[in-house]
Amino acid sequence: MTNRLYEKAYEAANACVQCGYCLPACPTYASMGKESASPRGRIHLVKMAAEGKIDVLRDLRPPIDLCLGCRACEAVCPLNVRYGKILEAAREEIVVQQSARPAPGDRLTRMLLKNVFPHPGRLRRLGDLGRFLQVSGLLRLVRFPGANRLLPERLTYFAKALPAIPPAGERLRFGHVYPAKGKRKARVALFAGCVMDAVMFRIHRATVSLLTAVGAEVAVPAGQCCCGALHLHQGMTDEARKLARRNIEAFERCEADWIAGNAGGCGAAIKEYGRLFADDPEWTARARRLAGKLKDISEILLELGPLPFVNGPETVVTYQDSCHLLNVQRVGRAPRVLLEQVPGVRLAEMEGADRCCGSGGIYNLLHFSESMAILDEKMERVRETGAEVVISGNPGCILQLQIGIERAGASRRMRSVHLAEFLAERCGL
Repeated sequence: MTNRLYEKAYEAANACVQCGYCLPACPTYASMGKESASPRGRIHLVKMAAEGKIDVLRDLRPPIDLCLGCRACEAVCPLNVRYGKILEAAREEIVVQQSARPAPGDRLTRMLLKNVFPHPGRLRRLGDLGRFLQVSGLLRLVRFPGANRLLPERLTYFAKALPAIPPAGERLRFGHVYPAKGKRKARVALFAGCVMDAVMFRIHRATVSLLTAVGAEVAVPAGQCCCGALHLHQGMTDEARKLARRNIEAFERCEADWIAGNAGGCGAAIKEYGRLFADDPEWTARARRLAGKLKDISEILLELGPLPFVNGPETVVTYQDSCHLLNVQRVGRAPRVLLEQVPGVRLAEMEGADRCCGSGGIYNLLHFSESMAILDEKMERVRETGAEVVISGNPGCILQLQIGIERAGASRRMRSVHLAEFLAERCGL
């Protein structure tokens, strides 16, 4: 019997009665059409592995690896089965067992997650390299016919979808405080994250502009780092805890009223810091206090608003829910309310806006073909709305949707942007 898996996941897995309510909500079940690609199928396999009836690496790892971790199943489960807890325990057990014989791809992924993502300075240097490749014109080479014969298809699409990286001087400064415009209503600490801070920091600039415009003083705490979500997705729980401790200490020193998140996946990870330290009394209460202060940018803007919108062109937009923003943070209404307030904007809801786009952290890098099958179906729903702008609240979703736009040959008439970017544009900020 696999004792670790039994202790960490068996009780939660045993709560599943295999009713099948999760099946219609699961993107991998919809695209692959097999029971092992469904939440209840994976839960059943976890139970069998915990009981020692199947091999963890041979039988459990493949279906677990193909799970996006979107947790849409949790949102529809009538018994509130804690699929996220089960999934994390399974991934952690897989990492433990494969550590003796890791595949080359596993070694590279773990090396990056341990030696690059926890270090903001190293990530910023990678972001600077990305800007150099863009401004030098080298990245434009991927648009030439035949480029996919030199580079893997996934890399050519990511290079095309990557937004323009601003100069390094435009990054937010750790330890800096941006004053509110007019009367100060609240002190807000911004969570900078990893990829957002390194490459997509234009979104951070837009976030700060919006928050200060509605009366928030915005602090960017020094000492913060990656939230640990990517590490949890890969079963590296101890590494995720190390990162969480650093963030807890950094934000405690800041003493803010709220912590603003503008990445659905990062916010969800912070919201669940309490569960991450459930067996560590020294950190549990501190983790829960931090989680209680976390709010998505859309929630804070509604609380402190209204935003100073200016008149703009008539535009049709559609909104794609970030899975973790919706299914874990339970934020779906606030972004739509804000978009409906923008003059000249018509929000056209897409069918299945709450269904995953196939990004899943680094899922689209590790499982490109499976991810693209989900994305292509999503882009059909986007096309039906007639939208010119596809908006989301998570950096991975934005990149994934832009890849979908590139694959559809629609980059001249459609774009994918973050909610904060779009709102800042329509406020003239």
